[in-house]
Amino acid sequence: MTTLGNKRLRACLLALVGSALAGVSASAQQFSADLVTRQGEKVVRVGSLRVSESKVRIETTDFADGFFLVDGAKPAATFVRPHAKVFMDAMQSSPLTQMFVPVDPDEPCRQWRAMASLAAPVDPDRWHCGRDGEGTVGDRKADIYRIVAASGGGFVGWVDRERKFPVQIETVDGTMIAVENIRDEPQPAQSFEIPPGARKFDPRALIDRIRQSDVWVAPRGME
Repeated sequence: MTTLGNKRLRACLLALVGSALAGVSASAQQFSADLVTRQGEKVVRVGSLRVSESKVRIETTDFADGFFLVDGAKPAATFVRPHAKVFMDAMQSSPLTQMFVPVDPDEPCRQWRAMASLAAPVDPDRWHCGRDGEGTVGDRKADIYRIVAASGGGFVGWVDRERKFPVQIETVDGTMIAVENIRDEPQPAQSFEIPPGARKFDPRALIDRIRQSDVWVAPRGME
């Protein structure tokens, strides 16, 4: 092979390696941040989150005894109480698990709808999501999407295309929930795992056991 041929081969190999590394960098989003709410001039820190690719860990002051794990790839949303060594499906316990999930910046509605369906059945005729322009959050550009839900759980989301994540949410009552103090840093894998030895708690099974006990009083019309 000629010298010119060798140079061309090396250039092609470097280009391929560069493209591969760029693809890994683009998909492997890892960061931590604070969650704050804004109502007028009032700003309150309400929790924190960690993100690693399709997974999110959310900790809030409303659920100080545990944390939420979100997996947008499955999808799944779980609430974990490590000290009690139990976990359960998050269902409707926190709307944050339906809002703050990694998204495809070209089609975020798909992930939002999937997470909404975990909490409650989604009526396709009354659940709508669409792009609503562009804006900025801090010094970063964001695509704005508006979600309308029959349950009243709609919201407006600002998506950071680079991080593939909503960095601001406005709820139907006008409350702003923002992702602030973002720290781009590797996240430990165990932060997104259910602790070893934890058992799944099923509230429906508990209700069934109570129904079979002497303390159960059936509501009128169910005797």
